[in-house]
Amino acid sequence: MLSLSFPSLKNLTPWRDRTFIDLPSVQIHELETAQEKPARALKHLLKLNHAEYGVLYNHLRFHNHAPHILSSSYLQGADADDLNRVYETESKHLDPWVESPGEISTYDWRDYLGQREHQRAFVDYFEDELVRHGYDWKQVLIDYLFSGEKPLFNSLVDDLGHPLIHLAYAFEVSSREVGMESLALAATCYGDMHKYLDDASYSETEASYHCTSPLEVLNKVRADTRLNGIFSAPGDNNIDTVLHDHEALLLDHWNAWKIENPVEQFRESQELAVALLAATQAQASDKYDFFVVHTLTTSHAVRILLPLIPARFQYPLVRQWWLLTLVVYIAQLRPEIDLDRIKGYDLKERDWDWTAQKAVKGDYSTDAHYVKAIRACREAATTWGDTDAYYLKAAVKFAEGFNGWGGF
Repeated sequence: MLSLSFPSLKNLTPWRDRTFIDLPSVQIHELETAQEKPARALKHLLKLNHAEYGVLYNHLRFHNHAPHILSSSYLQGADADDLNRVYETESKHLDPWVESPGEISTYDWRDYLGQREHQRAFVDYFEDELVRHGYDWKQVLIDYLFSGEKPLFNSLVDDLGHPLIHLAYAFEVSSREVGMESLALAATCYGDMHKYLDDASYSETEASYHCTSPLEVLNKVRADTRLNGIFSAPGDNNIDTVLHDHEALLLDHWNAWKIENPVEQFRESQELAVALLAATQAQASDKYDFFVVHTLTTSHAVRILLPLIPARFQYPLVRQWWLLTLVVYIAQLRPEIDLDRIKGYDLKERDWDWTAQKAVKGDYSTDAHYVKAIRACREAATTWGDTDAYYLKAAVKFAEGFNGWGGF
């Protein structure tokens, strides 16, 4: 079990003196000292990916998912051959490292936030910091994620939450290489979302209503006629439009969710994240929504990180996830969330071993988002229990019915 000792940090939330959401840590896998063949294969492939390929590729638009799918496959029982096959497929799409226009230093690193062409320089800089900290990679994360009036932590859900997902896998498989990559992603993907956490006035905007249920909030978003007709089709360009042109509506719904029972409401948020994937499908197709799946995989990342970060950052982390979820839900045309699609699903005696087999050996075992989504459902079931088989039904339904991504 991983135990972290954090320095005193500036109080950014009212929850300074107590844990906001009290959850046990998931199992942390120490790859550096592992002797089993799959664990050693994972360790070497993560190091190889780190040495060879950028964290961004395809004109710096897409994110390197190799650590995500490799780790998620390993955690669902992949053997060394499976991991090598996944890496061979995933790496075909990646771009080798390219030198940055210039170097980054302790004195000017914040000046380069959001400049994707400096991805190599950011990795080099954070790895220099790693040396300075005696290779204590967790301390480097602490120094750069949680310090200052506008901590880099507040940018983790930019770019559909890829920096957040990367960070969670770094902790779960205890990889300093993936940890430094997560910092580089947070720095290069630094966009529009952080300001809502940096500036308390956004959270202090009074909502027109209040709910304790996140599902109830999304049902009100779906029924909000002020959002009718703002988009003719789903897609990633809609996210910028929501943030720039409909901010007041977004904040109204963002601030409507009132957290009074943190653990119970976080459980409800994970149920909702599963429902958003498995109880909706992309508009005008039978495919699952590519953008909506990120609300589930980021929820999984939040669950991994909550026990490992300073308590005062737990509430902002949940708020970040909630902001991303609302933006994606609106951008993807507010699909109906039909829970009966999950609750009424026939398992036909299939279990988590079956879903793991689909994730590791199935036709879509080289699709990172497919593999991660199945894993996220399983971890939620482990965290909360699954007496009604809600999470299992969602995972089986998704694993069986998946035939590619829609929502573009």
